[in-house]
Amino acid sequence: MFEVLRLNLSRLVDESYDILIGFGLFEKIPAHLKDNPVGDKYAIITDSALRGIYGENLLERFNEEGVDAYLIDFPAGEESKNINTVVYLVKRLLRCGVDRRSAIIALGGGVVGDIGGFTASVYMRGIPFIQVPTTLMAQVDSSIGGKTAVDMEEGKNLIGSFHQPRRVYIDPSLLKTLPRREYISGLAEVVKYGVICDPDLFEYLERNVDKIKSMDEGALLHIIKRSCMIKKTIVEEDPLEKNKRAILNYGHTPGHAIERLTGYKCLHGEAISVGMRISGWIAVKKGFWSINDWRRQNRLLESFSLPLKMDFSVNDLVEALYYDKKVEGGKLMFVLPKRIGEMASINGRYKIPVSEDEVRIFLRELSEI
Repeated sequence: MFEVLRLNLSRLVDESYDILIGFGLFEKIPAHLKDNPVGDKYAIITDSALRGIYGENLLERFNEEGVDAYLIDFPAGEESKNINTVVYLVKRLLRCGVDRRSAIIALGGGVVGDIGGFTASVYMRGIPFIQVPTTLMAQVDSSIGGKTAVDMEEGKNLIGSFHQPRRVYIDPSLLKTLPRREYISGLAEVVKYGVICDPDLFEYLERNVDKIKSMDEGALLHIIKRSCMIKKTIVEEDPLEKNKRAILNYGHTPGHAIERLTGYKCLHGEAISVGMRISGWIAVKKGFWSINDWRRQNRLLESFSLPLKMDFSVNDLVEALYYDKKVEGGKLMFVLPKRIGEMASINGRYKIPVSEDEVRIFLRELSEI
């Protein structure tokens, strides 16, 4: 015999937050936080490349506002996105006197956002954090939705958590200091949004390639706002990626494999561009997508100077695919387009199994195109 004591924890948690978007917003962040605080002190986490470009300026603005803030940086680059960097940051936070009433500000691109957010999620069992994305990739995608993680040698984002930011400040003017290759890389995610659920955005991209490549302010603001709206809507429907949110990973299953095979030497958007060509081809061969839409997607990616091919053996690529988090029960899972603006589903599920034999056949065919 035994007794059962039930501990009831069913509850409704409100994790809503504001995404603020505007040119010149960066300079106003400390004053806005003074009037609308998230913590009683702030630890600005950034990387070594951004410390002098934006970090010290932001710290100075906090000092001018009389708000307690600290600046902590770590070596720039994807190779820093590991658990050792998190341990380093935790020790620095402790030395700065950061406690559970404090907040972290992640100032940077996807790597900084992931590391800063993950550190916030585990520091003293979780403290608030704020995203201040400085790359197009982060502004349109990774700063929103609460995914935080670090990499392992075996694959990307294998240690992580869902930890929603308390606020996101997006200033497109920060992109002016972004290296050209980084900016172009971010456009892969914008194209992705058009493919997965917004044919109007896709057509806008097709019509405005030159404006977007030249960073025209009106075009830039439009694609950032539209991308954030799409991401916001999908995350609201499926915050923990139980189903619908998986479509945001279009192109990412092969893309992450490519990143791993290059030793993370290619940029994320470059790998995702190649990954969308691969995933799109699988969708064509499985009968979900038309070859004309696949070609249209590829033309748009190419018009933004994004790569469509990287040379790897089929065996190496297939092996790397198995490190993807979407593998279920040893089966490779893909999200696949149905038409530009809509993703395919089977029995309401967006993650679609594709056998290894099929993947090998499709990859061989693709290598000959």
